[in-house]
Amino acid sequence: MPTSASIRKTATTPKLALAVQYAVATEGLPTRAQVRRWVKAALAQDAEITVRFVDTEEGQALNRDYRGKDYATNVLSFIYESVPVMGDLVICVPVVVFEAQAQHKSAEAHYAHLVVHGVLHLQGFDHETDADAQAMEARETEIVTRLGYADPY
Repeated sequence: MPTSASIRKTATTPKLALAVQYAVATEGLPTRAQVRRWVKAALAQDAEITVRFVDTEEGQALNRDYRGKDYATNVLSFIYESVPVMGDLVICVPVVVFEAQAQHKSAEAHYAHLVVHGVLHLQGFDHETDADAQAMEARETEIVTRLGYADPY
């Protein structure tokens, strides 16, 4: 019977095709290397993912058009295929910066958390029920703290 340690040693690292798009020219945006590190930390299967950093106008338009909510939100996840994972994450920079300041955390830590959160959504996690939210938050906390950031909750 294999142990979890032996399974980890023999498991292959998921393959990742990642595109990072910057539709805003704001200081302090994560580098492509940071985004790659955060995505890989949350990835459990092969994936093709685009992460796009946007302004309030684009974030609000996407949230309105695809979710029926007429305001900009921090992160949107668009999944196109589940195996392998194919999807997009859209991160609204002004919302992230505002939230980070309000929560007294660095923008970097908040970006890391939201990338992890979005990648988990692309892999089927959600927070529609209390039980699902608890499971997803526990997984996020595990990944984010392993990356060296404080517990996001």
